[in-house]
Amino acid sequence: MSRVAGFAREAVFAYYFGATAVADVWRAALRTPNVLQNLLGEGTLSASFIPVYSAFLERGREQEAVRFAGAALGILAAVSFGLALAGIALAPYLISLFFPRWEPWMQDLAVRLVRVLFPMTAVLVVSAWALGVLNSHRRFFLSYVAPVAWNLAMIAVLVGGGTGLGLAAAGREADLAVLLAWGGLVGAVLQLSVQVPGLIPLLPDLPLSLGRRVEGVAEAIRAFWPVLLARGVVNLSGWLDLVVAHFLAVGAIAVLGYAQILYLLPISLFGMSIAAAELPELARGQQRDQGQLVERVAGALERNVLLLFGTATAFGALGDVFVAALFQRGEFGPASTVVTHAVLAGYALGLPASGSSRLLASAFYALRDTRVPARIAYLRVAVSLAASLLLMFPLDRIQVGELRLGAVGLALGASFGAWLEYFLLRQALERRIGPHAPPAGRISRIAVAAGLACLIGWGAKAYLGFSLRPGLLADLLLPYGQGWLLDPLAATATATVFGVGYWGSLRVLVLREPPGKP
Repeated sequence: MSRVAGFAREAVFAYYFGATAVADVWRAALRTPNVLQNLLGEGTLSASFIPVYSAFLERGREQEAVRFAGAALGILAAVSFGLALAGIALAPYLISLFFPRWEPWMQDLAVRLVRVLFPMTAVLVVSAWALGVLNSHRRFFLSYVAPVAWNLAMIAVLVGGGTGLGLAAAGREADLAVLLAWGGLVGAVLQLSVQVPGLIPLLPDLPLSLGRRVEGVAEAIRAFWPVLLARGVVNLSGWLDLVVAHFLAVGAIAVLGYAQILYLLPISLFGMSIAAAELPELARGQQRDQGQLVERVAGALERNVLLLFGTATAFGALGDVFVAALFQRGEFGPASTVVTHAVLAGYALGLPASGSSRLLASAFYALRDTRVPARIAYLRVAVSLAASLLLMFPLDRIQVGELRLGAVGLALGASFGAWLEYFLLRQALERRIGPHAPPAGRISRIAVAAGLACLIGWGAKAYLGFSLRPGLLADLLLPYGQGWLLDPLAATATATVFGVGYWGSLRVLVLREPPGKP
């Protein structure tokens, strides 16, 4: 539900902004305070807060768990809102430092946006604390459906401001972007409010404090710093992607954002969901039996591979169908569809590795080891950045309409780094708990099933009239503007045929046999 609402928000955003300069500014401004959310939010809390809190619950020490949760909330809120205030004050310096090639009006707009988005992000960090508490109690629905409120608030503001107030028709896209930022702040408050009713019975008389001497806080902080540094370098990588992309043609940052919306869907639905659901169980299992830990890791890895191989194949083969169906309307034209699909295909190459790495990192967090994933993350970021720089500038010479393909190099570099991280995490975890990978034969058959489904999907695409778009090469060679308006219903039908073909292939090749031992 959260991701569907996010897609709706992005579709409305694409209608009003497309791949324009204002869209570039919005993506960069949203990412600036988002660094704070990524550093202090869900991922970091999952590594440091959930294992300690879950351990209290596992041992029946509910009162200690409540005191620990109150101290964690107090410290987290003080840090996040303090950093938000600093971000508001330093916004002009940050924008001029990292985006020097932007025109003055773009820099001014970015500063206005960032000063609203920093407080929004601080509220979202507190919302991530609520998510950690609910997940530890095996209550996942409320925490993951809460972002629907955030998305709906922003959709309402976009439609109300863009169409109701006529800002889009009047050419006032910059004012609409500022209004959207305020909608995001209101939505963040709503997202936190949705989770509060679920927290009240779990945390009665929550003692809010800044007490670092509360039992469990010191251990959580020790686990927090390595993860903070690891996520810091990952966020630095994402930030550098934006900084380098702003040297490319206008629209590169916006296109990256649209492709990442699709790319992050399977990461969230499969990779992050499986990792989030498994982390409390891995933490509990590690308290009892390491053999149980190995079994859970192996089973979760196979589920990841089964789901992500199929998704990656669909994005590579049929991504233009999905991109056009979701975004191609209003200011988002056919050229934007072609470039976004190319970027999405680059990200899809690393999709299985990215999703599985989340689970492997969770296994380390359950073992109370946050340093190994951190060190591997440093290497991943360095390799990804080097590969991106080698590829993006040559690809930026290739033009599609008014856009260029430089952003594809960033996606390919990210995929290369994702596979490196995956293999290094696998090796490190095998040294800790022994063999834990699904049998190679089953993985090979999953890959074959994905390939068969790809052929079936191509057939459906051609039958439904999409054969006019045989691929990126033809898009570059043929005259532009062939009137390719892809019907969302036809795209849904293509995806359905692909999914049925993949499931049928899995039933024949994989699922008829019970999983083997790792």
